[in-house]
Amino acid sequence: MMDGQKFELPATMTDNEIARLSILTSEVDRPTIQVTLPWSSTSLSPSPDRDAGRHRRRSRASPLDSDRRHRDPKPSDDNEMLKSGKVDDRPPRPARVSNGEEEDDRRTRRSRASDDEKEDDRRRRRTRASDDERYDRRSKRDRGRHHRDSRRRRRWSPSSDSGSSPNGRHSRHHRDESSRRRAEDRGREERRTIPERKEPTPPLPPPPPLPEMIPGRTGGVYIPPFRMAQMLRDVEDKASPEYQRLTWDALKKSINGLVNKVNGTNIKNLVPELLAENLVRGRGLFCQSCIKSQMASPGFTDVFAALVAVVNTKFPEIGRLLLVRVMVQLKRAYKRNDKPQLLAATKFIAHLVNQVVVHEVVALELLAVLLENPTDDSVEVAVGFVKECGAILQDLTPQGLHAMFERFRGILHEGEIDKRVQFLIEGLFAIRKAKFQGFPAIRPELDLVEQEDQCTHDMSFETELDPETNLNVFRVNPNFVEDEKAYESLKKSILGDEMEEDEEGSDDASDDEDEEESDDEEQMEIRDKTETNLINLRRTIYLTIMSSVDFEEAGHKLLKIKLEPGQEMELNIMLLECCSQERTYLRYYGLLGQRFCMINKVFQENFEKCFVQQYSMIHRLETNKLRNVAKFFAHLLGTDALPWHVLAYIRLTEEDTTSSSRIFIKILFQELSEHLGIRLLNERLNDPNMQDSFESVFPRDHPKNTRFSINFFTSIGLGGITESLREYLKNMPRFIMQQQKPASSESESGGENSDSGSSSESESSSDESDKKRSKRRKRS
Repeated sequence: MMDGQKFELPATMTDNEIARLSILTSEVDRPTIQVTLPWSSTSLSPSPDRDAGRHRRRSRASPLDSDRRHRDPKPSDDNEMLKSGKVDDRPPRPARVSNGEEEDDRRTRRSRASDDEKEDDRRRRRTRASDDERYDRRSKRDRGRHHRDSRRRRRWSPSSDSGSSPNGRHSRHHRDESSRRRAEDRGREERRTIPERKEPTPPLPPPPPLPEMIPGRTGGVYIPPFRMAQMLRDVEDKASPEYQRLTWDALKKSINGLVNKVNGTNIKNLVPELLAENLVRGRGLFCQSCIKSQMASPGFTDVFAALVAVVNTKFPEIGRLLLVRVMVQLKRAYKRNDKPQLLAATKFIAHLVNQVVVHEVVALELLAVLLENPTDDSVEVAVGFVKECGAILQDLTPQGLHAMFERFRGILHEGEIDKRVQFLIEGLFAIRKAKFQGFPAIRPELDLVEQEDQCTHDMSFETELDPETNLNVFRVNPNFVEDEKAYESLKKSILGDEMEEDEEGSDDASDDEDEEESDDEEQMEIRDKTETNLINLRRTIYLTIMSSVDFEEAGHKLLKIKLEPGQEMELNIMLLECCSQERTYLRYYGLLGQRFCMINKVFQENFEKCFVQQYSMIHRLETNKLRNVAKFFAHLLGTDALPWHVLAYIRLTEEDTTSSSRIFIKILFQELSEHLGIRLLNERLNDPNMQDSFESVFPRDHPKNTRFSINFFTSIGLGGITESLREYLKNMPRFIMQQQKPASSESESGGENSDSGSSSESESSSDESDKKRSKRRKRS
């Protein structure tokens, strides 16, 4: 460094930086350097104010600074020399390095000094944070100490505080100091917690009226239906934008609700309601709702296609707009490789082809696009598409469908697709071989439109299609009133006389409606096809019958059961079933059945039906069950609980009986003979008033049947009841001769009065009668 060279330091340097720079200069060129400090003229003697500031800064220094001072004694000694104002009398040290090396050392020292400055700043911030934490802990400790001192003060007596002991003075000094600190803490907290004065906020503006509160995408605030109807009635200007917006929201909600509610059973009822809405104005809403609902539930695609087919017959523009939007959606999904959306769009087009809304050429073009560059996903989508509309393509374009299947066959032979997709193609060929069974084109309940009335649309995927998305958004119509009137007239022409009849019926017939409603309520009875109540009733009857001691107790309990009209038959059936399940017949069931027949005639008629039913199905019963049932009905007949005309259902002939029915008849009459005896039974069977009922048991129409009946009763030991039948069989030839004599006398008288032609005819008839007599004699 040159002798007598001076340089000035910047005013922003700290004391430590100045001290270090002084040390550096003293080591290199102490006698010749003169440092001009910004806060002093030429002397290096520190002022007392500056020393106090340094002392405060040193007291705040962290322990790291103190350690550093101990480690580096030279800078600290030089610093003390600067502070004390002493001059170092030691001789200057010889220069150890050259000028170039000196400059390098200076640069390194300056960089180290800048690094030290940054580290000092960090330490200062850390020490400030630690001092704040220490102060907070000290204030908390003082508060706790004050609280403990106050509690102790309450326990001490007054005399103990008045003493002049050193402990007392120390405690009073401690209390004064703690109270002073608490006051300082309280002041700081108050200064911190004093809220800033803010200007009062102006009040919110009042909300606009309801008709104008329609911002936003979803229609704005929710308005209840009754409030909406009231607002529509109160609006005087029907052409105002507010009224148009309200009607637009109502139309949107109505169309969305009807489309979401449609299914295969109620579509016929919802179509008139849908046509009653202004579909010309809301055609965009209708198409949007159909596409969204179909995407949400692809299983109802055929229902939505049927709904679109009905609307397309009245408004072909709506059908075309929906087809355009579906094709745009399909193209977008194909470009984006969005498989779920592509499947939904192809399924919708397939069912529109089934409903003849879309031309079959569109279906073939779609298949060609999907199979042009076959991938696993495209082939899978194509297979699903052919499954849905293959049945109608087979009828409309068999050659086109054959070409598509040949393409499928080629893809299958190439073998470049996944095995799973190959199995799908093979399954498709099997479905085609079965003529698409299980994949009908249109379900019967969805076949609502004749093909002659349908309007078919044809368009290509290569043409530019405009989806007309602006129809989904509300726009003010200057001709709103005229358009509404025009659609009202169009609606009347579409729906025709149905609307007029509905209006007249709603105005005129009030009583008729009440009657119809009552009839409908009667018809709308809930029927439990699971028969849970019936099973519970049968269980109750069975447990009552099996748990009773005798028939009187059982009858008393069973009569307490509340039976609905028509359930009396269940009691008869359960009684007969319980009787048939026993190993041997118990007279208990016969007495119980007799009691019910005597109490109510309904049970008697039900037992007659049971007799006919059991005899018709007697071949299904086992021998034990057959025996118990026959004895049960024999008891009812013997006690006159069951009328004897039920025997008219039994026809005792060789052709009309089986082995089971003959056993049933045998046990029945044997039990009757035991109850009544042969004599009384014979009297009952020979009662002239009951002969019509017994003709089937004792037939007299043919000798063969008569002999079969006589032989049957004789074989079971009841030949005594066939005495009248035997006499009839003996006298049968005489009865036949007596019947033939009047016929012959009539023929002779007719021959005398007639001419020659008639006499020849009578002779021929007499010859025929002679032949018949000879045949009868041979049979007898």
